[in-house]
Amino acid sequence: MYKILKKILFSMDAEVAHEAIINLCHYYPHFAEFLGRKHKATDNFKLRVGSNDWTFPVGLAAGLDKNGSCYPFLSHLGFGAVEVGTVTPLAQAGNERPRLFRIVEEESLRNSMGFNNHGSGQMMASLKRLNLRHVPLGVNIGKNKQTPDDLAFEDYAKLFECFKDLCDYTVINVSSPNTPGLRSHQTTEGLEQIIGGLGDFKGHDLFVKIAPDIDSEQLREICEVAKKYQLTGIIATNTTAMPEVGAGGVSGKMLFEKSKQVRLKCLEYLRETPEVNLIGVGGFSSFEQMKDYWKEGGRAIQIYSSFIFKGPQMLRELEGQLEAEFGIYDVKNFEEYLLAIRD
Repeated sequence: MYKILKKILFSMDAEVAHEAIINLCHYYPHFAEFLGRKHKATDNFKLRVGSNDWTFPVGLAAGLDKNGSCYPFLSHLGFGAVEVGTVTPLAQAGNERPRLFRIVEEESLRNSMGFNNHGSGQMMASLKRLNLRHVPLGVNIGKNKQTPDDLAFEDYAKLFECFKDLCDYTVINVSSPNTPGLRSHQTTEGLEQIIGGLGDFKGHDLFVKIAPDIDSEQLREICEVAKKYQLTGIIATNTTAMPEVGAGGVSGKMLFEKSKQVRLKCLEYLRETPEVNLIGVGGFSSFEQMKDYWKEGGRAIQIYSSFIFKGPQMLRELEGQLEAEFGIYDVKNFEEYLLAIRD
C-alpha cells in the first residue's frame, strides 16, 4: 500500500507531501493498523532506555510530527518510541520555502526548515488529549529564532516545565544547523547554562541531541557534561551541514558515515558509564548497519529519512530479521541478543 502512496507523494513538492501525510496521520489514526508492524503479545523486543521500556529497539526521530498531533497514529506503526517536535515556546513560521528537498538517488533529505511549529501551547493541548501512551513519548525542545543566544536557557526552561508531565522523556536540541547560533551551545558552558536553568529534573529522562559536525574534543566535553549532570543520555546525531549540496541539514544515507564516527566516539567516551544511554540516529537504512551498531555497544536506534523512503514496511522487515537472528543465536529476547552478538 505504501508503494502506491509513495508514488503519489513523491510526485509532489516534498513539504506539501509532508503536510499531506501529517493530515492523514492526524485525522485517520486507525489507518496505522493496516500499515505498521503487527503488535504481538510479547516482550521479546523490549529495551530499557533510562526509566522507559521501548517496545522495539527502533524508534521514530523528531522532525516528522513537529506539533505532536500524530502520536496516536505513529505509536501504532510499531516504533519502540515516538519523539515529537522540535517545539519552541512561541509559534514560528521557520525559514522561507522551498526548504525541504529529496535527494532520491541517495535516499536522503535536505532541509532548512528552521524549527517551524505551532508553539508550545498547541502541542501541550494535543498531548493533554492523549488517553493512553502505547509507547514512550519524547518531546524535542528548541529555542525560538528571535531569542538571543545568551537567553536561550530561558526558552529551554519554559519548555521543560511545559512538557515534563506530558511526556516520558525530553530532548534538548542544540544541534540543528537551521537556527543561527544554536550549535554554539554545544560547549560545556552552553550546556551547563541550559541544564542548570531547568531546575530539578531528577525523575524525568533528559537527553541532549548533538550534531555530527563536531570534533573529538568537543564531543568529549559534551559526554563529560552528560556524566556530571547524570543525564539519561545523548542522541547522536542530528543532520549534517553539506554546503556543496545546499543550505540546511542533510539526513539519510549521505549522513550515515559521518554520524557513525560520532556514535563510535560517544560509545568510547561513555563506556565506563553505561547509565548514560546513547540513542543512535543518522542515516540508518539497513538491518546490517543496525546490527553493527549493536555489536559496537549501542542499543536504542531512531530512524526518520529511511522511514520516508521505505515506509512502514521497513519496521515489519526489521522485526522479521530480528526474529530470524534470535533463532540463529538461540536467544529469547533482545537483551539476550545483544549479549550474544557481542560475545
